[in-house]
Amino acid sequence: MTAAKTTTTESADDLELADYGLEIEHFREDLLAGLGKTQKEIPCKYLYDAEGSQIFDRICEVKDYYPTRTETRIKQRYAEQIAEAIGPRALTVEPGSGNGDKAIRLLETLHDPVAYVPLEISKEHMMDAAERINARFPSVEVLPVCADFTGEYHIPEPSGDFNNVLIYFPGSTIGNFTPEGRNALLRSFAEHLRELGEHPGYLLIGFDLIKDTGVLERAYNDSEGVTAEFNMNLLRRANRELGADFDLARFEHKSVWNSDRERIEMHLVSKADQDVRVADRTIHFDAGETIHTENSHKFSVDGFADLARRAGLEIERVWTDDDDLFAVALFRAVT
Repeated sequence: MTAAKTTTTESADDLELADYGLEIEHFREDLLAGLGKTQKEIPCKYLYDAEGSQIFDRICEVKDYYPTRTETRIKQRYAEQIAEAIGPRALTVEPGSGNGDKAIRLLETLHDPVAYVPLEISKEHMMDAAERINARFPSVEVLPVCADFTGEYHIPEPSGDFNNVLIYFPGSTIGNFTPEGRNALLRSFAEHLRELGEHPGYLLIGFDLIKDTGVLERAYNDSEGVTAEFNMNLLRRANRELGADFDLARFEHKSVWNSDRERIEMHLVSKADQDVRVADRTIHFDAGETIHTENSHKFSVDGFADLARRAGLEIERVWTDDDDLFAVALFRAVT
């Protein structure tokens, strides 16, 4: 594992941060590499800087975006069943922890939770959430880790004894990955769970189900324009951090359903022939050419269980809403 740079916050509670960092050079390299492809693309993780993370929080509240509120209702309805299946005194790890709201609801439900590890690429966003959770649950040890959860990191062990380990991955974030990427991520989760020795290891994960195309496209082209703002923020970030000269008025947001690949694709569309300067390189865009910024794959319950099994995770329980829009499932790492 890569050694972490450990820093201490200036909060009253002095949370210790394990910081694996994401250097600006990585952003520059990935941006230039992606824009050099025939189908231009930017890795979706760069959507989630501090500003992007805040905009995404707003997406979760818009009327057209059903996943967050549907998943929340499932977990509220089956809260006791979920807690019983996980068991008491869990160490909970949340990759892509965001603003911490989902963790708060989970920790309120779990039986005597021991520790919580938020793992997030946006340090500022994560530390705000970690401090809120630390204040809300004084008996729960909070151990924040700043890292790209698709890369190398170490899960810190709490100072107290724990009975089991839970990786919590809500929000259908798994759908943002390519088939190869999600297989690698699920294998990584299984490996991290097995690393902690004799303790049982579980994955509680949310994933979006295949459904009517109209429902899907409205969710990712919301009438309030918040998803468009989220997508366009990626260009603002490139301008701000890399000195690029994207003219945001000459791009527009578009999300479409790709039925062959069972996914929503999010793009930024060039509205005209234009050249953009990024670092020391000039990137040409034809009118109508797109930058592919994110995928959101949809699944069946059986299909997802099969791919998890190939990664070393066996399904224990699955919970869905009455309309079969979304699923929350508990998997066990196979030793």
